[in-house]
Amino acid sequence: MAFSNSTPAACITCLSSSNRFALPSSPIKSLKFPLFWPWQRVKVGPLTVSPMGFGTWAWGNQLLWGYKQSMDSELEQVFNLAVENGINLFDTADSYGTGRLNGQSEKLLGKFIREFRGEKRIEDEIVIATKFAAYPWRLTPGQFVQACRASRDRMQIEQIGIGQLHWSTANYAPPQELALWGGLVAMYEQGLVKAVGVSNYGPKQLVKIYDYLKARGVPLCSAQVQFSLLSKGEVQMEIKNICDSLGIRLISYSPLGLGMLTGKYTPSRLPSGPRGLLFKQILPGLEPLLVSLREIAEKRGKTVPQVAINWCISKGTIPIPGVKSVKQAQENLGALGWRLSSNELLQLDCAAQQSPRRMIQNIFQTK
Repeated sequence: MAFSNSTPAACITCLSSSNRFALPSSPIKSLKFPLFWPWQRVKVGPLTVSPMGFGTWAWGNQLLWGYKQSMDSELEQVFNLAVENGINLFDTADSYGTGRLNGQSEKLLGKFIREFRGEKRIEDEIVIATKFAAYPWRLTPGQFVQACRASRDRMQIEQIGIGQLHWSTANYAPPQELALWGGLVAMYEQGLVKAVGVSNYGPKQLVKIYDYLKARGVPLCSAQVQFSLLSKGEVQMEIKNICDSLGIRLISYSPLGLGMLTGKYTPSRLPSGPRGLLFKQILPGLEPLLVSLREIAEKRGKTVPQVAINWCISKGTIPIPGVKSVKQAQENLGALGWRLSSNELLQLDCAAQQSPRRMIQNIFQTK
Protein backbone atom coordinates (compact mmCIF):
# COMPACT_ATOMS: atom_id res chain seq x y z
CA MET A 1 0.00 0.00 0.00
CA ALA A 2 1.43 3.42 -0.90
CA PHE A 3 0.33 6.98 -0.39
CA SER A 4 1.30 10.17 -2.15
CA ASN A 5 1.60 13.61 -0.60
CA SER A 6 -1.88 14.33 -1.91
CA THR A 7 -3.49 11.58 0.16
CA PRO A 8 -6.25 13.16 2.27
CA ALA A 9 -5.05 13.80 5.81
CA ALA A 10 -8.17 12.12 7.15
CA CYS A 11 -7.15 8.88 5.51
CA ILE A 12 -3.69 8.90 7.06
CA THR A 13 -5.07 9.95 10.43
CA CYS A 14 -7.51 7.06 10.30
CA LEU A 15 -4.71 4.62 9.56
CA SER A 16 -2.45 5.93 12.32
CA SER A 17 -4.94 6.59 15.08
CA SER A 18 -3.65 3.61 16.99
CA ASN A 19 -0.27 2.02 17.51
CA ARG A 20 -1.85 -1.29 16.48
CA PHE A 21 -4.21 -1.94 13.63
CA ALA A 22 -7.46 -3.72 14.30
CA LEU A 23 -7.04 -7.07 12.59
CA PRO A 24 -9.73 -9.65 11.94
CA SER A 25 -9.57 -12.74 14.11
CA SER A 26 -7.87 -15.64 12.47
CA PRO A 27 -7.42 -19.29 13.30
CA ILE A 28 -3.79 -18.97 12.25
CA LYS A 29 -2.38 -17.90 15.61
CA SER A 30 1.25 -18.13 14.51
CA LEU A 31 1.02 -15.14 12.19
CA LYS A 32 3.00 -12.17 13.53
CA PHE A 33 1.83 -8.73 12.48
CA PRO A 34 3.93 -5.60 12.85
CA LEU A 35 3.13 -2.94 15.44
CA PHE A 36 3.20 -0.31 12.70
CA TRP A 37 2.28 -1.18 9.14
CA PRO A 38 5.41 -0.48 7.05
CA TRP A 39 3.62 0.84 3.98
CA GLN A 40 6.00 3.61 3.06
CA ARG A 41 9.39 3.40 1.36
CA VAL A 42 11.76 6.03 0.00
CA LYS A 43 14.56 5.87 -2.55
CA VAL A 44 18.21 6.42 -1.70
CA GLY A 45 20.04 6.14 -4.99
CA PRO A 46 19.46 2.56 -6.20
CA LEU A 47 18.19 1.45 -2.79
CA THR A 48 14.70 1.35 -1.30
CA VAL A 49 14.58 2.01 2.43
CA SER A 50 12.21 2.80 5.28
CA PRO A 51 11.45 6.51 5.88
CA MET A 52 13.34 6.22 9.16
CA GLY A 53 16.44 4.22 10.00
CA PHE A 54 18.02 3.33 13.32
CA GLY A 55 21.42 4.66 14.36
CA THR A 56 23.83 2.42 16.24
CA TRP A 57 26.36 4.90 17.65
CA ALA A 58 25.54 3.66 21.17
CA TRP A 59 26.31 0.03 20.24
CA GLY A 60 29.90 0.08 21.42
CA ASN A 61 30.37 3.65 22.69
CA GLN A 62 31.24 3.58 26.39
CA LEU A 63 32.14 7.24 26.97
CA LEU A 64 29.00 8.96 25.74
CA TRP A 65 26.38 6.20 25.87
CA GLY A 66 27.65 3.88 28.59
CA TYR A 67 27.74 0.76 26.42
CA LYS A 68 28.35 -2.58 28.14
CA GLN A 69 28.50 -5.97 26.47
CA SER A 70 25.74 -7.12 28.82
CA MET A 71 23.45 -4.90 26.71
CA ASP A 72 23.91 -7.07 23.60
CA SER A 73 20.88 -9.28 24.27
CA GLU A 74 18.51 -6.31 24.42
CA LEU A 75 20.19 -4.71 21.41
CA GLU A 76 19.37 -7.85 19.43
CA GLN A 77 15.76 -7.53 20.55
CA VAL A 78 15.86 -3.92 19.35
CA PHE A 79 17.15 -5.03 15.95
CA ASN A 80 14.53 -7.78 15.58
CA LEU A 81 11.72 -5.45 16.63
CA ALA A 82 12.84 -2.85 14.12
CA VAL A 83 13.07 -5.29 11.20
CA GLU A 84 9.74 -6.92 12.07
CA ASN A 85 8.16 -3.47 11.91
CA GLY A 86 9.49 -2.45 8.52
CA ILE A 87 12.78 -0.73 9.42
CA ASN A 88 15.44 -1.88 6.97
CA LEU A 89 18.04 0.93 7.24
CA PHE A 90 20.71 0.73 9.93
CA ASP A 91 23.50 3.27 10.19
CA THR A 92 26.86 2.46 11.74
CA ALA A 93 30.57 3.31 11.41
CA ASP A 94 33.93 1.60 11.70
CA SER A 95 34.78 4.02 14.53
CA TYR A 96 31.77 3.02 16.68
CA GLY A 97 33.62 1.07 19.35
CA THR A 98 37.31 1.59 20.12
CA GLY A 99 40.11 -0.36 21.75
CA ARG A 100 39.02 -3.91 22.50
CA LEU A 101 35.56 -2.90 21.23
CA ASN A 102 36.92 -1.85 17.84
CA GLY A 103 34.15 -2.08 15.23
CA GLN A 104 31.70 -3.40 17.85
CA SER A 105 28.64 -1.77 16.28
CA GLU A 106 29.38 -3.36 12.90
CA LYS A 107 30.06 -6.75 14.51
CA LEU A 108 26.76 -6.68 16.37
CA LEU A 109 24.79 -5.71 13.27
CA GLY A 110 26.33 -8.56 11.31
CA LYS A 111 25.59 -11.01 14.11
CA PHE A 112 21.99 -9.85 14.43
CA ILE A 113 21.42 -10.17 10.68
CA ARG A 114 22.76 -13.73 10.67
CA GLU A 115 20.63 -14.72 13.65
CA PHE A 116 17.43 -13.03 12.48
CA ARG A 117 14.70 -15.65 12.25
CA GLY A 118 12.31 -13.86 9.95
CA GLU A 119 11.71 -14.34 6.25
CA LYS A 120 14.86 -14.57 4.13
CA ARG A 121 13.35 -11.93 1.83
CA ILE A 122 13.20 -9.44 4.69
CA GLU A 123 16.77 -10.21 5.70
CA ASP A 124 17.95 -9.61 2.13
CA GLU A 125 16.27 -6.19 2.12
CA ILE A 126 18.26 -4.89 5.10
CA VAL A 127 20.46 -1.94 4.12
CA ILE A 128 23.56 -1.28 6.18
CA ALA A 129 25.00 2.22 5.79
CA THR A 130 28.43 2.35 7.37
CA LYS A 131 30.92 5.21 7.59
CA PHE A 132 34.67 4.95 7.13
CA ALA A 133 36.70 7.29 9.33
CA ALA A 134 39.15 9.67 7.68
CA TYR A 135 41.94 8.59 10.01
CA PRO A 136 45.28 10.33 9.35
CA TRP A 137 46.90 7.03 8.37
CA ARG A 138 44.40 6.44 5.58
CA LEU A 139 46.32 8.33 2.93
CA THR A 140 45.62 6.42 -0.28
CA PRO A 141 42.54 5.16 -2.13
CA GLY A 142 43.76 1.62 -1.52
CA GLN A 143 43.86 2.11 2.25
CA PHE A 144 40.29 3.42 2.18
CA VAL A 145 39.19 0.41 0.15
CA GLN A 146 40.88 -1.82 2.71
CA ALA A 147 38.87 -0.09 5.45
CA CYS A 148 35.72 -0.95 3.50
CA ARG A 149 36.78 -4.58 3.20
CA ALA A 150 37.47 -4.71 6.95
CA SER A 151 33.98 -3.40 7.71
CA ARG A 152 32.44 -5.92 5.35
CA ASP A 153 34.42 -8.71 7.03
CA ARG A 154 33.33 -7.60 10.51
CA MET A 155 29.69 -7.72 9.44
CA GLN A 156 30.21 -10.87 7.35
CA ILE A 157 28.05 -9.59 4.52
CA GLU A 158 28.71 -9.81 0.81
CA GLN A 159 28.02 -6.18 -0.03
CA ILE A 160 27.56 -3.01 2.04
CA GLY A 161 24.46 -0.96 1.23
CA ILE A 162 25.93 2.56 1.49
CA GLY A 163 29.63 3.22 2.00
CA GLN A 164 30.07 6.69 3.48
CA LEU A 165 33.06 8.96 4.07
CA HIS A 166 32.63 9.82 7.76
CA TRP A 167 34.02 13.35 7.50
CA SER A 168 35.95 15.62 5.19
CA THR A 169 39.63 16.45 5.74
CA ALA A 170 39.41 19.62 3.61
CA ASN A 171 39.81 21.88 6.65
CA TYR A 172 43.11 20.39 7.80
CA ALA A 173 44.51 17.94 5.19
CA PRO A 174 43.27 18.79 1.66
CA PRO A 175 45.58 16.30 -0.14
CA GLN A 176 44.15 13.42 1.89
CA GLU A 177 40.64 14.42 0.84
CA LEU A 178 41.22 13.62 -2.82
CA ALA A 179 42.66 10.22 -1.93
CA LEU A 180 39.58 9.39 0.13
CA TRP A 181 37.32 10.41 -2.74
CA GLY A 182 39.30 8.05 -4.95
CA GLY A 183 38.70 5.35 -2.36
CA LEU A 184 34.93 5.85 -2.59
CA VAL A 185 35.12 5.45 -6.36
CA ALA A 186 37.24 2.31 -6.08
CA MET A 187 35.00 0.57 -3.53
CA TYR A 188 31.97 1.34 -5.73
CA GLU A 189 33.66 0.10 -8.90
CA GLN A 190 34.82 -3.07 -7.14
CA GLY A 191 31.26 -3.83 -6.04
CA LEU A 192 32.05 -3.64 -2.32
CA VAL A 193 29.18 -1.16 -1.84
CA LYS A 194 25.90 -0.66 -3.65
CA ALA A 195 26.06 3.13 -3.27
CA VAL A 196 28.26 5.84 -1.76
CA GLY A 197 27.51 8.74 0.54
CA VAL A 198 29.18 11.36 2.71
CA SER A 199 28.77 12.60 6.26
CA ASN A 200 29.42 16.01 7.85
CA TYR A 201 29.87 17.78 4.51
CA GLY A 202 28.98 21.46 4.30
CA PRO A 203 27.42 23.08 1.21
CA LYS A 204 30.57 23.97 -0.76
CA GLN A 205 32.40 20.72 -0.18
CA LEU A 206 29.23 18.73 -0.87
CA VAL A 207 28.94 20.24 -4.35
CA LYS A 208 32.65 19.58 -4.99
CA ILE A 209 32.48 15.88 -4.16
CA TYR A 210 29.21 15.52 -6.08
CA ASP A 211 30.90 16.94 -9.20
CA TYR A 212 34.01 14.79 -8.67
CA LEU A 213 32.03 11.57 -8.31
CA LYS A 214 29.76 12.43 -11.22
CA ALA A 215 32.80 12.93 -13.46
CA ARG A 216 34.00 9.46 -12.40
CA GLY A 217 30.61 7.93 -13.16
CA VAL A 218 29.70 7.35 -9.52
CA PRO A 219 26.41 8.81 -8.21
CA LEU A 220 26.41 10.39 -4.74
CA CYS A 221 23.28 8.93 -3.14
CA SER A 222 23.26 10.42 0.37
CA ALA A 223 24.60 13.15 2.63
CA GLN A 224 24.39 12.66 6.38
CA VAL A 225 24.39 15.71 8.64
CA GLN A 226 23.15 16.76 12.04
CA PHE A 227 19.59 17.93 11.32
CA SER A 228 16.80 18.53 13.80
CA LEU A 229 14.64 21.25 15.35
CA LEU A 230 17.80 22.16 17.28
CA SER A 231 20.02 22.09 14.22
CA LYS A 232 18.23 23.86 11.36
CA GLY A 233 20.32 26.95 10.83
CA GLU A 234 21.08 28.57 7.48
CA VAL A 235 23.94 26.19 6.68
CA GLN A 236 21.91 23.05 7.41
CA MET A 237 19.00 24.32 5.31
CA GLU A 238 21.39 25.19 2.49
CA ILE A 239 22.69 21.62 2.60
CA LYS A 240 19.10 20.38 2.44
CA ASN A 241 18.34 22.58 -0.59
CA ILE A 242 21.48 21.36 -2.38
CA CYS A 243 20.52 17.74 -1.71
CA ASP A 244 17.03 18.34 -3.07
CA SER A 245 18.34 20.01 -6.23
CA LEU A 246 20.98 17.32 -6.95
CA GLY A 247 18.90 14.27 -6.08
CA ILE A 248 20.92 13.44 -2.96
CA ARG A 249 18.99 12.00 -0.02
CA LEU A 250 19.65 13.81 3.27
CA ILE A 251 20.03 11.50 6.25
CA SER A 252 19.50 13.38 9.50
CA TYR A 253 21.47 12.20 12.48
CA SER A 254 20.80 13.30 16.07
CA PRO A 255 17.14 14.10 15.22
CA LEU A 256 16.47 14.30 18.97
CA GLY A 257 19.41 16.57 19.73
CA LEU A 258 21.26 13.86 21.69
CA GLY A 259 18.13 13.55 23.84
CA MET A 260 17.30 17.21 24.45
CA LEU A 261 14.16 16.90 22.30
CA THR A 262 12.80 13.93 24.21
CA GLY A 263 11.26 16.13 26.91
CA LYS A 264 12.83 13.86 29.53
CA TYR A 265 15.43 16.33 30.76
CA THR A 266 15.28 19.71 32.51
CA PRO A 267 17.96 22.19 33.69
CA SER A 268 17.71 20.52 37.11
CA ARG A 269 17.65 16.95 35.74
CA LEU A 270 20.53 16.40 33.35
CA PRO A 271 22.15 13.26 31.94
CA SER A 272 25.52 12.22 33.27
CA GLY A 273 28.80 12.58 31.41
CA PRO A 274 29.68 14.96 28.55
CA ARG A 275 26.05 15.30 27.47
CA GLY A 276 25.17 16.91 30.79
CA LEU A 277 27.59 19.78 30.17
CA LEU A 278 26.05 20.48 26.75
CA PHE A 279 22.48 20.18 28.02
CA LYS A 280 23.24 22.65 30.81
CA GLN A 281 24.05 25.30 28.21
CA ILE A 282 21.10 24.75 25.86
CA LEU A 283 18.13 23.39 27.83
CA PRO A 284 17.28 26.61 29.76
CA GLY A 285 16.25 28.32 26.50
CA LEU A 286 14.30 25.41 25.01
CA GLU A 287 11.00 25.91 26.82
CA PRO A 288 9.11 27.52 23.86
CA LEU A 289 10.08 24.63 21.59
CA LEU A 290 9.37 21.94 24.17
CA VAL A 291 5.97 23.51 24.93
CA SER A 292 5.05 23.37 21.22
CA LEU A 293 6.25 19.78 20.97
CA ARG A 294 4.14 18.82 23.99
CA GLU A 295 1.05 20.60 22.62
CA ILE A 296 1.24 18.82 19.28
CA ALA A 297 2.09 15.48 20.89
CA GLU A 298 -0.95 15.71 23.18
CA LYS A 299 -3.24 16.68 20.33
CA ARG A 300 -1.92 13.86 18.14
CA GLY A 301 -1.86 11.23 20.85
CA LYS A 302 1.88 10.91 20.31
CA THR A 303 4.98 11.52 22.40
CA VAL A 304 7.41 14.43 22.22
CA PRO A 305 10.20 12.34 20.61
CA GLN A 306 7.76 10.99 18.00
CA VAL A 307 6.78 14.53 17.00
CA ALA A 308 10.43 15.65 16.82
CA ILE A 309 11.37 12.68 14.61
CA ASN A 310 8.29 13.16 12.42
CA TRP A 311 9.37 16.77 11.86
CA CYS A 312 12.53 15.41 10.18
CA ILE A 313 10.49 12.99 8.06
CA SER A 314 8.03 15.73 7.08
CA LYS A 315 10.97 17.88 5.96
CA GLY A 316 11.93 15.17 3.46
CA THR A 317 14.89 13.69 5.33
CA ILE A 318 15.55 10.20 6.67
CA PRO A 319 16.13 10.46 10.43
CA ILE A 320 18.28 7.84 12.13
CA PRO A 321 17.54 8.17 15.86
CA GLY A 322 19.81 6.14 18.08
CA VAL A 323 18.34 3.19 19.98
CA LYS A 324 19.73 1.09 22.81
CA SER A 325 16.57 -0.28 24.46
CA VAL A 326 13.34 -1.96 23.36
CA LYS A 327 11.38 0.89 24.93
CA GLN A 328 13.23 3.47 22.81
CA ALA A 329 12.71 1.38 19.69
CA GLN A 330 8.98 1.08 20.30
CA GLU A 331 8.71 4.81 20.88
CA ASN A 332 10.69 5.69 17.75
CA LEU A 333 8.47 3.43 15.66
CA GLY A 334 5.52 5.61 16.67
CA ALA A 335 6.98 8.40 14.52
CA LEU A 336 5.94 6.44 11.40
CA GLY A 337 2.63 6.19 9.58
CA TRP A 338 1.53 9.84 9.86
CA ARG A 339 2.66 13.35 8.94
CA LEU A 340 2.66 16.70 10.70
CA SER A 341 0.42 19.27 9.03
CA SER A 342 1.82 22.43 7.44
CA ASN A 343 0.48 24.48 10.36
CA GLU A 344 2.14 22.18 12.88
CA LEU A 345 5.44 22.40 11.00
CA LEU A 346 5.19 26.19 10.99
CA GLN A 347 4.45 26.22 14.72
CA LEU A 348 7.52 24.09 15.44
CA ASP A 349 9.76 26.10 13.11
CA CYS A 350 8.75 29.34 14.81
CA ALA A 351 9.26 27.87 18.27
CA ALA A 352 12.70 26.60 17.26
CA GLN A 353 13.65 30.10 16.09
CA GLN A 354 12.94 31.40 19.59
CA SER A 355 15.57 29.13 21.13
CA PRO A 356 18.53 31.35 22.10
CA ARG A 357 21.07 28.54 21.62
CA ARG A 358 21.31 25.74 19.08
CA MET A 359 23.11 22.43 18.97
CA ILE A 360 26.85 22.72 18.53
CA GLN A 361 27.67 21.57 15.02
CA ASN A 362 30.08 18.72 14.46
CA ILE A 363 33.61 20.15 14.40
CA PHE A 364 34.33 18.06 11.29
CA GLN A 365 31.54 19.63 9.22
CA THR A 366 33.07 21.64 6.39
CA LYS A 367 31.93 24.83 4.75
